[in-house]
Amino acid sequence: MSSRRRLLSATAVAAACVAVQALPAAADTGTAPVVSRGVTIPAFYTPPATLPAANGALIRSEPLPLALSLPGIPGPLPGRATRLMYKSTDTDGLPVAVTGAYIEPTADWKGEGPRPLVVVAPGTMGQGDQCAASMGLEHPVRFNGQTMSVGYEDLSIYRLLAEGTAVVVTDYVGLGATDRLHTYVNRLDEAHAVLDAARAARAVDGASVTPASRVGLFGYSQGGGATAAAAELQPAYAPDVTLAGTYAGAPPADLAEVTEAIDGTELTGALGWSLNGFLQSDPELRPIAEEHLNAAGQAALADLSTMCVGDALFSYGYAKSTRWTTDGRSLGDIIRSTPALQAFLDSQRIGKLKPAGPVRVATGTSDDLVPHAQARQLAVDWCRKGAAVTYAPVALPDVGSALANHFAPLLSDQGTAVSWLTDRLAGRPAASNCWTMPTQP
Repeated sequence: MSSRRRLLSATAVAAACVAVQALPAAADTGTAPVVSRGVTIPAFYTPPATLPAANGALIRSEPLPLALSLPGIPGPLPGRATRLMYKSTDTDGLPVAVTGAYIEPTADWKGEGPRPLVVVAPGTMGQGDQCAASMGLEHPVRFNGQTMSVGYEDLSIYRLLAEGTAVVVTDYVGLGATDRLHTYVNRLDEAHAVLDAARAARAVDGASVTPASRVGLFGYSQGGGATAAAAELQPAYAPDVTLAGTYAGAPPADLAEVTEAIDGTELTGALGWSLNGFLQSDPELRPIAEEHLNAAGQAALADLSTMCVGDALFSYGYAKSTRWTTDGRSLGDIIRSTPALQAFLDSQRIGKLKPAGPVRVATGTSDDLVPHAQARQLAVDWCRKGAAVTYAPVALPDVGSALANHFAPLLSDQGTAVSWLTDRLAGRPAASNCWTMPTQP
């Protein structure tokens, strides 16, 4: 059993706040390998004790074998992959190591200018290190009886590579890297990880991207929130990244509304991932967690901290947060009655800043998991700030499953989203349709 797992198991009967404390970095110390739900996490993912000063600096890299790859005359298809660890900055302004992967495409870039780069921000993967998107490129499906993960972002990554764009995918803060828990849907952590991934890609041996390469951001669901936040923060945090366009699909821009929506659905487990991450980022919230979470809630947080999406669907699908609280109220009710929680979630709100460059906001009109209305509101907020917004409502029928209503637009709109972003990378201007918002669903 890993040190992280022992810690979480021991604290499942104590305060939930203790269960999510960050563990110290243990790389290069000869400690035993980290094992998460039967999966041994490669030593590559353990950060060193000392990190470089510059954001986006490459800490280490190694070849990454792509599970879905074919031999080709100019090179392997779709390209050559490199596993990355790079330096970023967390919510508290402290240095943090983030992992990911860079793929140099075999296909030629047919647009003007140097080969562009797309940063793929993954959708919800889970909170166990074995769920990291970079590992999903090597193991698209992992099932060992203790955990189940699917690298579903591989599809968007390969579609982008086929266009001749280089791709770098981030694992986010704490997903993959073994020194801390993943800070799920944390606006600043995710935005910084996305922007610093673009910087790290330039330093990869054999990479054809340069500081002059146009950069696009691509993400859906959790990834849509991450790219949306990154577009807002790019001018101040990463002015050296030449941002040409951002695709934000089904962005969880208002976490208070999202919390209400996912409670009792197939993806109730995401509530635990959010709580775990927020308690780690903001220790002042811990007394509130101690007050309101009962033993079942504390145990759920510890359990979920090592789970992937597949695990959470089977173990916590359709669970209600009322079973996790001391007074039987839902987490949404507790948030509404607790000013500190309202203030914290308000600080996570996306849409308060004008995004850099053109943005495409896509949202399924029947999406009731990451609610359509709050995603549409993000487009409205950005339009009011004068941003170049392409709003794309994806009209699909309500099939009676919150997860299906959320997942279907990812697939049906993905080709259009890739085309829109590659047009921006080729230098073609985007036409804002903000003027149509009053008539759009």
